[in-house]
Amino acid sequence: MGFRTENGVDKGLMRIRLTALVFLVALAVGVTAQAADDPLEGFNRAIYGFNNGADKYVVRPIAVGYEAVMPTPARTGVNNFFRNFIDVNAALNAFLQGRFAYGANNLGRVAVNTTLGFFGVFDVASHMEIPQYQTDFGHTLETWGVAQGPFIMLPFLGPSTVRAAAGTVFDAYASPTGQIGGRDAQWGLRAVSLVDIRAGLLGADELLSGDQYIFLRDAYMQRRELLTNDGEVLDDFSEFDEEWEGDGL
Repeated sequence: MGFRTENGVDKGLMRIRLTALVFLVALAVGVTAQAADDPLEGFNRAIYGFNNGADKYVVRPIAVGYEAVMPTPARTGVNNFFRNFIDVNAALNAFLQGRFAYGANNLGRVAVNTTLGFFGVFDVASHMEIPQYQTDFGHTLETWGVAQGPFIMLPFLGPSTVRAAAGTVFDAYASPTGQIGGRDAQWGLRAVSLVDIRAGLLGADELLSGDQYIFLRDAYMQRRELLTNDGEVLDDFSEFDEEWEGDGL
C-alpha cells in the first residue's frame, strides 16, 4: 500500500511524476547544450556530405570487397594487430595523464600480445584478463585542462571536437604506425586500418535513420563523455534521490 499525502495523493506516484519531469527537463537542457556545442553545423554538414560521398563510392565498396575475400579469423587477426598499436598509444597517454597503473597494464598487454600473440595477431592478453585502458591524447588534453571546443566533422575521419582533433594529430604520429618505415608504409598501414574498421561497421549502416548527421554527432559526443569519465556514466539525479530520502519518500 502506498503512502499518501494530506490531500490523498500517492507519494509514490508523485515521485514517478517528478522523476519524469526531471528527465524531460534534463533532456531538453541536453539538447539545447548540444545545439550550442555545434556552432559549425553548416560547415560540419557539408563535410558530412563529402564523407558520405567518399564512403559510398570509395571506402564502402573496398570494405565490402575486403570482407568478401578475408575470412573471419583473418579479419579478427588484422583487427587485433591494430588494437595492439592502440594499446601502445593508450599506454603513452596514460603515463601523460599520471595514470601509471593503467599505463603499466597496457604495456603488459602489448608485451604479451606482441610476443605470445605473434605481433598482436592474437589477443592473448584479454584471455589472460589483463585490463585494457582506453584513452587517447584528446583525453590527455582534457586532464590537462584544455577546453573541448565545438563539435567538428573532419574529412574522411568523421565526428570529432577541436580538442579531440588536435589529439588525433598527436596520436597519429606517436603511434607505431607513425614510426614504422617510410611514409608509404605508414599511409599503407593507416589505409588498411581504415578499411578494416569500415568493414566492421558494415552491419551498422541499417541502424542509421532520420537525420543521420545528428545521430552520429550525438552518439560521438556521448562516447567522448564516457571516455573522459573513464567509462563512468554521470548520475545527474543523485541529489534528487537524497532529497527524496530526506523527505521520507
